[in-house]
Amino acid sequence: MKKTLQLLALCLMPSLLFAQQNLTEDEQKLTRLIDQNYQETLALLEEVININSGSLNSEGVRQVSRVFEREFQKIGFETEWLELPAEVKRSGHFIATRKGSKGKKLFLIGHLDTVFEKDMPFTPFTWLNDSTATGQGANDMKGGDVLILASLKALDELGMLVDRTITVYFTGDEESSGNVTVSRRDFIERARQHEIALAYETAQGFGSVTVARRGASTWTLKTGGKQSHSSGVFRESVGYGAIYEAARILTEFQETLAGEQYLTFNPGQFVGGSDVSLDPVTGKGEALGKTNIVAREALVTGDLRFLGEAQKESARAKMTEIVAQHLHLTDAEIAFKDGLPSMEPSEGNYALAKILNQVSLDMGFGEVKPGDPGSRGAGDISFVAEFMDCLDGLGASGSGAHAPGETINMKQYPDLIKRNTILLYRLTR
Repeated sequence: MKKTLQLLALCLMPSLLFAQQNLTEDEQKLTRLIDQNYQETLALLEEVININSGSLNSEGVRQVSRVFEREFQKIGFETEWLELPAEVKRSGHFIATRKGSKGKKLFLIGHLDTVFEKDMPFTPFTWLNDSTATGQGANDMKGGDVLILASLKALDELGMLVDRTITVYFTGDEESSGNVTVSRRDFIERARQHEIALAYETAQGFGSVTVARRGASTWTLKTGGKQSHSSGVFRESVGYGAIYEAARILTEFQETLAGEQYLTFNPGQFVGGSDVSLDPVTGKGEALGKTNIVAREALVTGDLRFLGEAQKESARAKMTEIVAQHLHLTDAEIAFKDGLPSMEPSEGNYALAKILNQVSLDMGFGEVKPGDPGSRGAGDISFVAEFMDCLDGLGASGSGAHAPGETINMKQYPDLIKRNTILLYRLTR
């Protein structure tokens, strides 16, 4: 076995040496520096993962921001904390900046929060084997945040950020945004001062990069019925009740709209009975009812994901039409709320993908192709995609995002840092 591995290494060596020859001397120095700094990078990754920063845990989000504040100040960035208004009911945003007159002006996007709130079981950074680790937000997206820092640290140590304009913007509420009109105002205004936006949501290995991603909005369905004894359900005098009406609507949503490319619509919560309530902040619902009562109320909340405003508006029109066709003695209404817009594909985005592809080929990591927009949910980069060239999916790779046991691929991680470092180097020359 040992001899086989040695032979394999000898076979791979010529191709690796050839790849190195396609990098300039400065680029080779950068890759070596990533290796030299890697233990510090791992320590930082573990530190931030081990701080719970669920979107509603404002102090935890702020604590993570202080860690990055410390690290970005070490490499010459000016840092600030943007507190959000109290009515947004979310934490703030971390911003680090350097200003100059050379190269492309870059806007680098991450987020400090995770989906794992304080009342959920906590998973610290833990090695599962020599190539995989787990932890809350490991790949979505504390791994991406640390990757940004590691790349910029290497560039700074070699004096390659002098007279360059770079803004790093880590939002504190990406996983559960409050009022985006308020919480993304500063984000959008600052982005307009740059030429290229790069976002570091989970990478899908080395072979693809995100040039487009879907938007996300929410909907709330309310149905009503005539509360009566269950023995009379379906009769002319009683009707079907609120829960049957909600079930009809959801079924027709699925039968009418499912299968349309890039469109998804998911009912995430369903509460029904004689009296119902649902807290829109915590997501906790309550229902009062009995098996022998025809339901008087039902409430369903869900999301709608789409590529482009035209698809969103078309889906909303069809859903509204379905809601209006009531079962006997029931009523229903649906309300929509905008969330994150979509990042539509553009020539500029494809041009950036070609630059990344060349970086990857020069480093011996293989071809990078534009990914399928349907494989990505919404992200902060979509707020600025309308007026900037953008790429996303440049962060850490892994699996199980948003679920217990979320992992980060530690075998790929150092090479993804190196690839990103060379990308930033070439964009800022």
